[in-house]
Amino acid sequence: MIDFKLVTFLTVVKVGNFTRAANILNLTQPAISQHIKYLENYYGVKLFKNKNKNMELTEEGKILFKYGRQVESISNIVHMKLKDSVNKRYIVGATLTIGGYVIPSIIGEYKRENDDIDVILKVENTNTVTKMLYKGEIELGVIEGIFDKEKIEYTKFKEDELILVTSPNHKFANKNFVTIEEVLGDKLILRESGSGTRQIFEEHLFKIGITRGDYNIYMEIGNISAIVSLVKSNLGCTIISREAVKENIKDGSLKEIKIKNFNMKREFNFIHLKDGNEKFIKSFINFCKENSV
Repeated sequence: MIDFKLVTFLTVVKVGNFTRAANILNLTQPAISQHIKYLENYYGVKLFKNKNKNMELTEEGKILFKYGRQVESISNIVHMKLKDSVNKRYIVGATLTIGGYVIPSIIGEYKRENDDIDVILKVENTNTVTKMLYKGEIELGVIEGIFDKEKIEYTKFKEDELILVTSPNHKFANKNFVTIEEVLGDKLILRESGSGTRQIFEEHLFKIGITRGDYNIYMEIGNISAIVSLVKSNLGCTIISREAVKENIKDGSLKEIKIKNFNMKREFNFIHLKDGNEKFIKSFINFCKENSV
């Protein structure tokens, strides 16, 4: 178990001042100050340059924060593994497209076949899911975006494609195809920075020499359902996973428009750490791959 004084220090750094840290930890402000003073006396260093207004870390404080976060992550992993040995409860992090449209029904089927196991789904964007994995907050991630394949163990889940969709009443709707320049010149509604969809789209633009400063985004939204509703209402067009809108395309409420010489294939990947629960991870990955449509 991580020392509570170190928890206090990490919380102060994360939230920026003693008052907010005291509220989060349900402590008094003097108690927060005592914890920080104890750590400074124990290590014989100053941790903050200014303890009142700007909570700026000293060089020694930066070192303690760096390694303190690693201790926190290890503590979370140990806590998760000890709980799982008794409860068989596993937390899976998934990105919005996968968590909203691909994996929920598979988890339901997995639970029906493994009634002694609980799989809890947390849905965030790619960056957040990856951070949760490093911090030991999830056992397994399923992501659609770019990640460091040198640092994380991964297994390919399935392939996906990003496509352009519009309302049937949009000006693109009667065209066989449009150019990427036409798309970027329209009212483009995109996912937020940090999402896998956004990362893949911008990576493809970069490959043909188009950078973020070369175009405008009409709206940035972190909710796929909201994006779909806005595009259905003909307020703009969007680049989105085929998985997320295949039913809308089928029922005619959205229309797919081809982009000339611009194909955006990508992978959905499972990610996990080397010291993860190998039995559950292998079982769940194999089940998902066997039961994916």
